[in-house]
Amino acid sequence: MAAHILPRQGYLQPASSSFRRRRSHMTPVSWTPPAVRGGYSYGIRTCRPTTPNRGLDSALALPSDDLLLLERTSVEEVKREIHNCYELVHKLGRGVVYLGSSRLTEGHPHYQQAVQLAAEIALLLDCTTWTGAGPGLMDAAINGALQAKKPVGGFKIAREAGEWTSSNFHPYLPSETYVTCRFFSARKHGLVDAAVRNNLSDMTAIVALPGGIGTIDEVFEILALIQLERIGSKFPVPFLLMNYDSFYSKLLDFLDDCEKWGTVASGEVESLWKVCSGNSEALDYLAEFYKLSQSKITRV
Repeated sequence: MAAHILPRQGYLQPASSSFRRRRSHMTPVSWTPPAVRGGYSYGIRTCRPTTPNRGLDSALALPSDDLLLLERTSVEEVKREIHNCYELVHKLGRGVVYLGSSRLTEGHPHYQQAVQLAAEIALLLDCTTWTGAGPGLMDAAINGALQAKKPVGGFKIAREAGEWTSSNFHPYLPSETYVTCRFFSARKHGLVDAAVRNNLSDMTAIVALPGGIGTIDEVFEILALIQLERIGSKFPVPFLLMNYDSFYSKLLDFLDDCEKWGTVASGEVESLWKVCSGNSEALDYLAEFYKLSQSKITRV
């Protein structure tokens, strides 16, 4: 028997024409009661193939009528990757996590600003610099930290937005300084864990550089964790939004509109992060946050 999850009407089916042709050979047998798992209901319609299983039909064939969905084999792999990310953080030490575009290269002014910022923050906080170990502004942060002669670590994804080829290897970082993740969830766990503060002496931060969909996804996911106090940090973690050349101004306008509509509490977003128009503002904020002398700020 092959089980198919249905929307409210009709089959939930792939777009392939071959499946549409094969569907005509499936004879609906009966409706089963909605199966309830973890509070969610799945409407299941069972179909008996009238021709031998092949192709997608073989993939959908289940060993038992009681098994409604194919077992996910990725669970243990995700668990392993998260463990590897945690181990790397433990080895290199927590520090400042940089989120940013993979598309802005060395010729872009934001790239140069990011290099300078990462170098100056690494010197100010004397910590590890963490990134997604990709190109663009992630690479800028890495280069800034290396110029300051401070350690770097990363959680790499095989292919970033804008890249045409996949690679599990970083072009110049030693292999022991980064983990290549297959799953974005593991990468995000690593980036969050790298910024956690469990001791008052820990000096970490999250710095959001200009970026696109992936960057904004990470920004709001971490922002939500901070908002709900689910980031797993005993002490507050400073979050800096680098609004270079008013890059994020329209996003900030949108959040202001959210306040007007009542979907965000008044002053809530402002309490979660610090919006900085330039590097000096960011450095001054971190020095004040960690009660460091202004004399410790080194301009690169």
